[in-house]
Formats: sequence, structure tokens, C-alpha cells
Amino acid sequence: MKSYKFIVSLCFLLATYLVSAQEKNFMSYEQALVGSNLHFKMVPIQGGTFLIGSAENEKGRNADEGPQKKITIDAFWMSAYEVTRDELDVFLKDESTSQNVSVDAITRPSPQYVDLSWGMGKEGGYPANSMSQYAAIMYCKWLYQKTKIFYRLPTEAEWEYACKAGTTSAYFFGNNAADLDKYAWYEKNSENTFHKVGRKLPNPWGLYDMIGNLTEWTLDHYDANAFEKISNNEFKVAPNLVRYPKTLKGGSYLDPATELRSSKRIHSDPIWNRRDPQIPKSKWWLTEAKQVGIRLVRPLNQPTEEEIKQFFKAYLNL
Repeated sequence: MKSYKFIVSLCFLLATYLVSAQEKNFMSYEQALVGSNLHFKMVPIQGGTFLIGSAENEKGRNADEGPQKKITIDAFWMSAYEVTRDELDVFLKDESTSQNVSVDAITRPSPQYVDLSWGMGKEGGYPANSMSQYAAIMYCKWLYQKTKIFYRLPTEAEWEYACKAGTTSAYFFGNNAADLDKYAWYEKNSENTFHKVGRKLPNPWGLYDMIGNLTEWTLDHYDANAFEKISNNEFKVAPNLVRYPKTLKGGSYLDPATELRSSKRIHSDPIWNRRDPQIPKSKWWLTEAKQVGIRLVRPLNQPTEEEIKQFFKAYLNL
């Protein structure tokens, strides 16, 4: 009996030590991009419980933002800034991305057939835009191959939790849209162009451009009735093999104030590939989505190698 109690106590102490060590390492860090002198900043987002969706009396509210549900989110890191074109270019120019470089537009990025930044800016800190969700996930897969760290797109719930940062107002700074100019590039102040990342004030977590500048992909397939299906304080995300529609968040430099609300839900549209000259249409680029970009997350608890393999297999099988 004493031996059993000793083993239980030892296991408890070991678990406590591992949790403490994990929490000790849960802080901001800079991730180097192999093959360049670039790096990107990851910010720790403590886990917790929050209300997903918007209050019924919120100005500009849409039916798909409710009913509000209380859900629990595990801790994760999120990139402080939207992925920049400089960072994406390291991936685009890496010929080792595929073992067979003759296979184009499948395992390696296809060339952009026009300037999909539309002259708004590339090098020097401009956000990467006009990419499909497939391209965004392929970028995450490439990061894993280079760093052995699992990065992915945020789920819709993770994104909203990070954006709200403990607030219950329409925006993370309150309900007054007149204050948006301090935090976001949007219809009224953008001059119809996206801007270099990090030029506005961050939210309470230290995340820049969470609203405005570029609308950001999430992992989730869009379902107008998704919140009605939430149970047990969980918002489960499963791969969906239908390409459209997927959920995006945050609003963009083209959007009015109501589109930048923390709970606003945006969905992708096949029209975003309308002018694509490729046959079949490109999996990589979106000619009509110059306002779309990405932000990364890294779960605090790293999945196993097999789980990561299955994740990319599921989400890239479109």
C-alpha cells in the first residue's frame, strides 16, 4: 500500500513538474525562417472560457453570430502580425518544397499569373494576400517541415477568443466605432489599399491588425447554424472536403466598421476565383480576394508526428 501511495505521489509530482516547465516556457518568442534572415513573433494566448458570438442587441449583428455559447479554449501561441509577403516568399522560392520539382501547382506553389498584390505592396512588411486556404495550409506544412514545430491556421473559436481578449463589446476596445482609426485599416482610412503590418495599436494580447487590413482565414468550414450545434462547452472543428465556403474573420481595408466586429463571420465564395485564367482553377491563388490573408497559431500541446501527418492529409485533400 505504501508503495502504491509512493508511486501515485511520484506521478503527481512529475505531472506538476511537467506542467510547470510547460507554463514556464509559455512566453513570446521569435521563430526564424530557415533559408532567410527573417523571423516572426509568436504571442502566448492563455486558455480560458468565453462567449462565442455576439449579443442580440449588438449593432450590425447577423443571425449567424448566435446564439452566444460559452466555450473553453486551450492555450496556444498566435502570430503577433499577419504573415507578410516577405515571409511567404521564402516558401514560394524554396525549390526543396517538393521532391519532384516538375510537379507544379500541387506540391509546390504555382506562379502568380498576375501581380495579385495589385500594386499595393510586397517587400518590406506588407501582408501576404490573395492566397487560398489551401495555400495557407501548405505554408503551414512547409513551416513544419522546416522547423519541426506544428503551425496551423486558427480555428474560428481560437481566432475570436484571441481577438476579444476577455472583452464582451463589439470591438476589443469597446463599442464606439469612431475609435477604429487607432486600431485598424478599414474603409474610412485605408485609401483603398492594405498597409504594412503593425502600424496600428494592438489588442490587449499584443496582436496587431486583428481587425482590418486583411481578412484572415480560419480552419473552419462555414456553417450559418454552427453555434446552435455547440455542446459541452466545445466548438469542434472537423475537416470538410467541400472547398466552399470556409470561415474568415476580422474584416479588411475594404470593409465598413460593422464588418470588423470581433464576432462577425465571413465566408469564402467561388467568385473569388472568377478571373483565374488557369484550367482547372488554381488551388493556390484568388484573383478576386485581394483582401484575404493569414495569421498562424501553434497549440501549446504539440500533436504527435502521426497526428500532424493526419491533419495535413485531411485538410489538404480538397
